[in-house]
Amino acid sequence: MLDASQKLFLQWMAGYTPPGLRGEGGSPNQVIGPHGLWLVPVVTTLGGLLSGWLVYTFAPEAEGHGTDTVVKALHWTGGTIRARVAPLKMVASAITIGSGGSAGREGPTALIAAGFGSMYATWLNRPTRERRLLVLMGMAAGLSAIFRSPIGTALFAVEVLYSGIEFESEGLLYCMLAAIVAYAVNGAFVGFKPLFTVPGQFPPTQLTHYLWYIALGAASGLVATVLPEVFYRMRDGFHALPIPPWIKPAIGGLLVGLIALKLPQVLAGGYGWMQQAMDGQMALRLLLILLGAKMIAFSLTVSSGGSGGVFAPSLFVGAMLGGVFSGLSHHAPAGLVIVGMAAVFGGAARVPIATLLMVVEMTGGYALLVPAGLAVMLSFVIQKNLSRFVKYGSMYEAQVAGRADSPAHQAEQVEVAMRLLEHGGIAWPSEVTHVHLAALLQSGLELDLPDGSRLTAGVLRPKSKWAGKQIRVRPVDGAVSHSRIVSVLRGKNVLLAKPDLVLLPGDRLIVVVQPEGIDSLATELAPIGEGDGDGSHLSHEEMAAG
Repeated sequence: MLDASQKLFLQWMAGYTPPGLRGEGGSPNQVIGPHGLWLVPVVTTLGGLLSGWLVYTFAPEAEGHGTDTVVKALHWTGGTIRARVAPLKMVASAITIGSGGSAGREGPTALIAAGFGSMYATWLNRPTRERRLLVLMGMAAGLSAIFRSPIGTALFAVEVLYSGIEFESEGLLYCMLAAIVAYAVNGAFVGFKPLFTVPGQFPPTQLTHYLWYIALGAASGLVATVLPEVFYRMRDGFHALPIPPWIKPAIGGLLVGLIALKLPQVLAGGYGWMQQAMDGQMALRLLLILLGAKMIAFSLTVSSGGSGGVFAPSLFVGAMLGGVFSGLSHHAPAGLVIVGMAAVFGGAARVPIATLLMVVEMTGGYALLVPAGLAVMLSFVIQKNLSRFVKYGSMYEAQVAGRADSPAHQAEQVEVAMRLLEHGGIAWPSEVTHVHLAALLQSGLELDLPDGSRLTAGVLRPKSKWAGKQIRVRPVDGAVSHSRIVSVLRGKNVLLAKPDLVLLPGDRLIVVVQPEGIDSLATELAPIGEGDGDGSHLSHEEMAAG
């Protein structure tokens, strides 16, 4: 579909053919038609308009780079992705990239394949845990097929969820199985050669070479810090435009097309140009210019709402940076270009281990594992430390720091802790305070008290029989007979539960309830997260004061 879209928009309408990869049957040279490049802005604008209308009309969550949508679904919705998202993302991404949009196919592929995993779980009515595994497996399989990197993409699926060095470890074997099967099936049709062709053999890596790899890793860390900032700052700028959202991808497409009048290298994913950088066919000055131009172009395409990924553009930026270091050091370009690709994306996306293996598998550059690993780790450490001083620290905004910060795992961790405390004879740590108690109540968990009653918290429902009544004159029922209001929080004020206090809808109540009154109490109080429709929450200070 992407190939057909590119032939229609770029080749037939604009008269331009970008260079491709020999491993995919593409030509290594670009072709510019007799009328030049002046139709390119028209085509990129048209592609952005069509893609924007499709996405924002039928599935707004399919806009932008799809990997972030998958990460968000895995953390917040148990892996649920609407059925319409996968086919819509397929069409919208083919239009965006095929018309010259400066984006990659990683994000769309991840969302499409993960979407099919979610649909499969829905059809078979699988539980949440299995749904999340199926979504991870789908993402790994889809990426493995297009990048011919089974091990790296399996690791990517379990590493991309977190911005720290953490993995969704229980999904690794399943993702590896899915990725290997997808790699084998795809290879049966298109072959098993790496995506990129590395010219000749890598020269022996000597001690002096490592100095350049270290310098490249440090520079990659700086670039990897700037990359998310440029991307998301531009996204914020597009969000602030007072125009319909489906028009914004057309504006991004127009601006990319205007850049392409002078620098056609910024169009589409740019894999052919990365191959030329490995082959040493690009001048140092052009490499420097493209490093910044691609950063701006892909941000214009994807942050405006265009449908495409950030993996290929980030690799492009890294390839250009590696090419610059090749020109400065007068060393063979292939090794530095490959290491630059891995180091920039590994730092910018906070996926160092997966990126290292993906880039090595995509290029066949296994001899570069050690220098690439050194550069990637250096880039990651520098990026992580520098990103503390900027607003956006990763290309994937939906990432959380670790498993403890993921809503998908927080309930599991609390349950394990409670079970250990109940059955394992583990004492409460001395530093547990009311702040910790407040956090438990705000999470919606009820706390068992020694006499068999429970301490719970909730928001007074608008239609509750208690609303508008004094505490002492509430209608007598199971909830009133078997519960006692401890404290009332109204806005930021803590109110004593005096008998003559009038309860209002939206009041947050802390209640001690007997087991036989729990069901009745649920008709009067909504859980904190559900009932707090105004966005207010129980703060630690309020709960401690209560």
